[in-house]
Amino acid sequence: MAEQAAQLAHQRRALILDAVRREGAVRVADLVGQLGVSDMTVRRDLDALARRGVVEKVHGGAVAPAGASGHEPGFEAKSDLEGDAKAAIADTAAALVEPGSVVAVSGGTTAHAVATRLLGIPRLTIVTNSLPVAELVWADGRDRGAGAPILLLTGGSPTPSAALVGPLADLAIGSLHVDLLFLGAHGVAQGAGLTTPNLMEAQTNRALVASARRVAVVADHSKWGVVGLSGFAALHQADWFVTDAGLPDPARAALSEEVGELLVAGEERH
Repeated sequence: MAEQAAQLAHQRRALILDAVRREGAVRVADLVGQLGVSDMTVRRDLDALARRGVVEKVHGGAVAPAGASGHEPGFEAKSDLEGDAKAAIADTAAALVEPGSVVAVSGGTTAHAVATRLLGIPRLTIVTNSLPVAELVWADGRDRGAGAPILLLTGGSPTPSAALVGPLADLAIGSLHVDLLFLGAHGVAQGAGLTTPNLMEAQTNRALVASARRVAVVADHSKWGVVGLSGFAALHQADWFVTDAGLPDPARAALSEEVGELLVAGEERH
């Protein structure tokens, strides 16, 4: 009986590991339904895989380990991971926005969380290459009419993370001047800067950075130490780097030396 249970656990963990390698991230809630086991069983399986170093546990699920980041997870796969951290980052980041300004929002789930906090700020124009952000802003305008932000969608071809990229997006972005860019990243590391596995998304992100008077990077602590295939911004290009309290002290020290200002959600500004 114990041998059979061990075999079943081995099979589950192989399936979970395959999903992480294929999708880049998994959610506990999804695995419970897919595997037909309890929440606690899934969490024990993730603990076992994390001890082997083949996944990295995050709040709500697991991701590919830091530094092994050649795959780009889909938007849905990432949307519920580190949810509390993203919410805290979004609250802090939205406080940087001036009413009546032009704000750009990049692709990514953390940038999307920021966008949810922008809807109530008066007289905003929101430029985005993110389909989920565009849908959010468009729905707000449809429901509220007057007072909702003006939406400018860049166009382009969608990536797995639902960002519009490519020459059409780059051309549209290059014709704009925005006051503040909220910029997400697949990975953040000293030396490598901000990175993504997607070459075309990297180029479009460079266009967004070039169009912005100020840049606020929004990234939770799990992004630190991850290096994707293509870099699109150096750390010193960030006027603000907004993150959560889970970021370790060595990373805080490294970022503080390079970015304009490090903002940690829930902590006082210095």
